[in-house]
Amino acid sequence: MALSSTTNLTPAMKQYVEIKEKYPDCILLYRMGDFYELFFEDAVKVAPVLEITLTSRNKGKKDSVPLCGFPHHAAAAYITRLIENGYKVAVCDQVEDPRKAKGIVKREVVRIITPGLILDEENLRAGENNYLACLHEKNNLLGLAFLDVSPGEFQIAEYDGQEELLAAMAALECKELVMAEGPSGNAMIKRLTVQWPALLINRRPENYFSPEQARAVLEQKFPAADLAGIYEHPAVMAAAGAVLRYVEETQKIYPAHINEIRWHAADNYLVVDETARRNLELFATIQDNSRAGSLFAMINETLTPMGARMLRWWLGYPLADTKKITARLAAVADIKENHLSRSNLRKFLSRIYDLERLAGRVALGVANPRDLNALKLSLIAVPDLKSLLMELSAPSLLAIARALDEMPEVAGLIAAAIAEDPPPGILEGGFIRSGYDEELDSLKSISHDAKKWIASLEAGEREKTGINSLKIGFNSVFGYYIEVTKANAALVPDSYVRKQTLVNAERYINQELKEFEQTVLSAEEKIRAREQELFLALRAEIGRYISGIQKNSRLVAELDSLTALAEVAEKNNYSCPAINDDDTIMIKDGRHPVVELAAKKEGFVPNDTLLNMAADKLLIITGPNMAGKSTYIRQVALIVLMAQMGGFVPAAQAQIGIVDRIFTRIGASDNLARGQSTFMVEMIEMADILRKATPRSLIILDEVGRGTSTFDGLSIAWAVAEYIHDFQGRGVRTLFATHYHQLTDLIATNSGVKNYNIAVKEWGERIIFLRKIMEGGTSRSYGIEVARIAGVPQDVVKRAKEILRNLEKGEFDEIGMPRIARGLNARKNNNPQLNLFVEEEDEVISELRNIDITSMTPLDALNLLSELKKKL
Repeated sequence: MALSSTTNLTPAMKQYVEIKEKYPDCILLYRMGDFYELFFEDAVKVAPVLEITLTSRNKGKKDSVPLCGFPHHAAAAYITRLIENGYKVAVCDQVEDPRKAKGIVKREVVRIITPGLILDEENLRAGENNYLACLHEKNNLLGLAFLDVSPGEFQIAEYDGQEELLAAMAALECKELVMAEGPSGNAMIKRLTVQWPALLINRRPENYFSPEQARAVLEQKFPAADLAGIYEHPAVMAAAGAVLRYVEETQKIYPAHINEIRWHAADNYLVVDETARRNLELFATIQDNSRAGSLFAMINETLTPMGARMLRWWLGYPLADTKKITARLAAVADIKENHLSRSNLRKFLSRIYDLERLAGRVALGVANPRDLNALKLSLIAVPDLKSLLMELSAPSLLAIARALDEMPEVAGLIAAAIAEDPPPGILEGGFIRSGYDEELDSLKSISHDAKKWIASLEAGEREKTGINSLKIGFNSVFGYYIEVTKANAALVPDSYVRKQTLVNAERYINQELKEFEQTVLSAEEKIRAREQELFLALRAEIGRYISGIQKNSRLVAELDSLTALAEVAEKNNYSCPAINDDDTIMIKDGRHPVVELAAKKEGFVPNDTLLNMAADKLLIITGPNMAGKSTYIRQVALIVLMAQMGGFVPAAQAQIGIVDRIFTRIGASDNLARGQSTFMVEMIEMADILRKATPRSLIILDEVGRGTSTFDGLSIAWAVAEYIHDFQGRGVRTLFATHYHQLTDLIATNSGVKNYNIAVKEWGERIIFLRKIMEGGTSRSYGIEVARIAGVPQDVVKRAKEILRNLEKGEFDEIGMPRIARGLNARKNNNPQLNLFVEEEDEVISELRNIDITSMTPLDALNLLSELKKKL
C-alpha cells in the first residue's frame, strides 16, 4: 500500500503518514507504546535487514499496511544495524502522556540519527572519533569543517587543491559528509566515494551555504573574537555554518558543548596520506583489514576512551614542530623513568570514564543517571591525578596538573542526588537518594511504610469497633478494604461503606482508608514524576559546567596518551629519539615495532640506517624475496612517524631530522572498482609521489616497475631513481628496495646513492636469510630457492634451475627466449622489446649506416670506433 492511499487509515496511521512525508529520506521509527513500529515501504525495506518478521495491519484486507517493529528498550542495536546498512533514521517519540492525551497521542521526530550523528554510547567505538564533515568550494579554495558531535570537537581547515584535502582527510575517517547540490561537486564526490566507499554524502541546496546564513549561525554560537579570522575565508565560513545548521536541524537542539572552533593547519603536522597509512598498516592490516596487528593496536596502552582517541589522532597527525615534539618526549621520558608514579597514574586513569562523551550527553539532554554517576566517579579521581603529577618534573606534565579542575561542586551535586547503582533510564524511577528532596522522601515513605500503616489502622479499628476478627486487605480489583464476618455485622459503625459481599463476610471502606488508598496508589506515579523532575533540573545544573568538564577531559586524554607511550616504551625497550631540523635520519639497531612482537620466539634482527641530503640520500636495497627488504624500509618510516608523534622508538639510538611528508609505494594489486591494473595503480601512486614530494619528505619505494615487462620496469625504476636523486637540485631522502640489481650501477654516476643488501648465507644449494643490512649491492635474487621454501613442487624447482643455467650460458636472452627464436621473431616483428639503452644503440647503428668508409683515413676510423664504443 502506498503512502498516498490514506483514505481508510486510522488516525494514528494518518499521523504517521504526515510525519513520514517530512522525512522522506529517513527510516521513520514510530513509537507506539513499548514498541517502535515501521510501516509501508520502510517496513518492507528494513525487515530483512533487521531480521524481523514482516506482517501487516488489517492482514488479508484491501487496505492492509505492511508492518514490522521492535521493543523500544532494544532500539540501540536495531538502529546500529540500520546505520551500518546506509540508512538515516528518524526517531519519532510520544511527546505527551498517553493517559492525558485527548484523542491521538502527540508524536514528533525528536532527532535524526545518521552515521556522523550517533550519540548512543553502545553505538560508538569508544576509542575512535565519529566525524561529520562539511565541504564547500569557493573562489577555487576548498573549505572543510569537521566535528565529532558526541564530545563536541569542532575544527576547520582550508585547502587549495583536492590532493591536499584528501591527504588531510585521510586520518579523519569521516563517516558522513555534507556538500552542496549541483554538478560542480560531482567530480569530487566520485573521488571521495572511490577512496572511502562507506562514506555517506548528503547533498544540500546551494543556499544552505550562503555567506549570510553561515555568518548568522556562527555569530549565534561563538564569540566575535573566535570568528575574526574566519570571515576572510568564505569557503571555510560556508562549510562551518552549514555543518552547524545540519546538526541543529537533525538533533532538534543546538549542542551547547560545541563551544570552541579551532583551525586545523596541515603545516603543523607530518602528512601521512591514505596510501601511506595503508601501506604502513597504521590502523589496519593490509591482508585482512584487521585492527589487530596494526601499529595503533600495538601502542594503544591507553586506559580511557578519550585517551585512545587522542593517541589515535597523534598517530594520524604526527607533529612537524621540533619544540612541540621535544616537549612531548620529555613528558613521556619523565613518566617512563618514574615507575611508581606511572603505576599510580594508570591506576587512577583506569577509574575515569569517557568525560568527553559524558559532557556531550549532558549538553544534548540525553544523559541518564548512570552517566551522571560515571561523571561523578571520574571527577573524584582528578585530585589524585593532580597530586601525582606534582611529583614529576616535565613542564607539560606540571602544566596539566595546574590546569586540572577538581570540580568538587559537580561531584558533590551528583553524589547528593544520585543513588550508588542507579538504573539506566529515568522512566522507572529509583535513582534519587533519600534525603535529597523532602517531597520525594514523603512520597517514598508512604509507599515503603504502607504495610506498617495498614497494621496500625487495623489495630485501631479493632479497638474502636470491638471486632477482634476485623482485618484490612487489598486486591487488584477492589483495592483496599475492611473485612468483617457476618456474625459481627451489627458492630459495624455507620462510617463504614459496604464495598463487597462475600458468603461469610462483608467488605467495607471508610474515609481514612479511602484517602490512604488514593495516596498509595498515586504515590508510585508521583515518585517517578518527581524523580524525573529532579533529575532534569540536576542535569540542567550540571550543564553549566560543560566547559570545565571538557577541559578536564582534554587534559586527562593528553595525560593518558603520554602515559600509554611511556608504558609501551618500558615494555618494549624503546629509546628516546633526538629531534632536530637538519636533514639526517640516523637509526642505530632499529626494529619494526609490530614484526618484532610477532617474532619474539625467533628474535628480531635489528639494523642501522643513515639517510641525509649528501652522500646517503638514495639507498638502493637489493636482496631476495623473504629476506626482509620490505620490513626494513617500513620500519624506518615507522620509527620516523613514532618519533614525530612524540613517542619513544624501537631502536638503540635515533636521530630524526624533521620530515614533512611520508610517501610509500609498496606492493600493488588490481583495483577492479577503478578499472585499473596492478601496473596502473603502481604508476598512479608513483606519479602522486613525484608531484607532491619536497626535499623534507621521506620516500619508501618497494619494487617500482615490477608490474610490467622486465625492460620497461627497469627503465621506469632507473628514471624514477635518477629523478628523486636530483629532485629540485637537492634530492629527497629515499629507501628504494628492488629486484633490479642493475640499479646498483647508479652509484657510479650519482654521488648521493648508496647500495645496501640483505645478507644471505649460502649452504650448498640452500640459503639462510640473515636479515642483516650490509653495505654493497647484490647480483643474485635467489628466486628459485625462495620458490622451494614456499613449497613449489620439486619438479618445477628442478626445471627452473636448468633454465637458469641455460640463461647463464647465454642460450637464452634476458626475457627467457632462445636466441635463435628471438632472431626469427625479430625479423617478423617490427616492434621487438627494447632494452634500457635502446636509444644509444639506435644512434650507433644510424651512424654506422651513414659512414663513408672510402673518405676516412685509418686514424679517423680508429677514433670513430672508439667514440661508438663509448656510446655503447
